[in-house]
Amino acid sequence: MIAVIYGISTALCWGTADFIGGSASRRVGAFGMTLSTVGGGLLLLLPVALALHEAPITSSNWLWCMCAGIFDAIGILLLYMAMTSGRLTLAAPVSALTSAALPVVFGMWTQSVPKPTIVAGLVLALTAVWMVSQNSEGSSPETKTTLPDLYLPLLSGVCLGMFLILMHNGSSHAMFWPMIAVRCGGVSTLLLLFLIFRKKTQRAGTLPLGLMALTALLDVCGNSSYIIAGQIGRMDVAAVLSSLFPGTTVFLAWLILKEHISRFQLAGILIALAAIVLLTL
Repeated sequence: MIAVIYGISTALCWGTADFIGGSASRRVGAFGMTLSTVGGGLLLLLPVALALHEAPITSSNWLWCMCAGIFDAIGILLLYMAMTSGRLTLAAPVSALTSAALPVVFGMWTQSVPKPTIVAGLVLALTAVWMVSQNSEGSSPETKTTLPDLYLPLLSGVCLGMFLILMHNGSSHAMFWPMIAVRCGGVSTLLLLFLIFRKKTQRAGTLPLGLMALTALLDVCGNSSYIIAGQIGRMDVAAVLSSLFPGTTVFLAWLILKEHISRFQLAGILIALAAIVLLTL
């Protein structure tokens, strides 16, 4: 039950962070917002880890987390790019569905098949993420989904799914140093990408410092909840619950940006609640 609560907390934190980051990316550029999120998280975590005197992680775990950070940075960047060029209510769910599927397959392969109620909950949760990604009701030619709308969220989902797997493998006995290693890998990757593609990088406007700090804090809180959920429960359950974050993003996009939510999407959110109940049994 506690692992489920932490998984849900991860979804709430990541969903809110993605809504803020995706919205801000339309003004300051996807690259600038991604770098501020990852770099800001690093600045937040370093003093905390030093103050709490958390034991350092092994070199192998550091490497796992650095690799996780590479995938995380690329995944967030692609997600923000998708949100900048399209609809938040499409990009986040498609990315989440893809990112949830990879840890489920990996978890069942490495940790054996869970009991039937958990399997049913995982299936319902994945179904819910897919339903939230649909927008068939009341669609106009301008809002219908096309293949170009999907490739960025799909690539983002693959990267974020790898992040969830690698992060779990590298954070079995610690919390803050794994997150620092993730952000070291992420910042290094983003700076390298900037050097390679600096001529094509969208020039950032004035970065909103308050939103930057809030997004970084929410990302850190989401990572912390995911690590705890994985440490006290199954990785595939933690990953799928965390991947319910589009429900938060979609709700905020509807509430604040007035983006359309169909009855099908609403039904997906209700199915997600049923999935959570099954995962707690």
